[in-house]
Amino acid sequence: MKLLSTTFVFALLFVFFPAKATNGLITLQSQQSAKATMNKFELLAKNKGLTIFARIDHTAGAKKVGQQLGYTEVIIFGNPQGGTPLMQCAQTMGIDLPLKALVWQDPDAKVWLSYNDPSYLTKRHGAAQCAVATKLANVLAELAAQALQP
Repeated sequence: MKLLSTTFVFALLFVFFPAKATNGLITLQSQQSAKATMNKFELLAKNKGLTIFARIDHTAGAKKVGQQLGYTEVIIFGNPQGGTPLMQCAQTMGIDLPLKALVWQDPDAKVWLSYNDPSYLTKRHGAAQCAVATKLANVLAELAAQALQP
């Protein structure tokens, strides 16, 4: 049953939200504003018991140096229950943890949510058989799907 619900979540993501995947980076289109997408992602992550370590506003940083950048904000989040097992598979995984999500607006005013696929990270660190990556990928896909819903 759990596999069926996970499959359903992934199916909904790709039907309702155009997606791109490049080098382990999953990118999904949002139908909301960038700020609303980021705020909703943060709230959902907190509700799942994840710690929010920081939100980094790259647009504000660009403005401080007299440059322009469309909405670009990163949220850094995680939980030792998910991160520790990844690092037990490969301690070098610590360079990619805690997890991050990026919300950005392209020049055509389309809003996107991007994050690293945990399965890609395990391959990157030579731990492709790390079982927790699938569970973490499902959690991230669910968070993303919910954050993208208006």
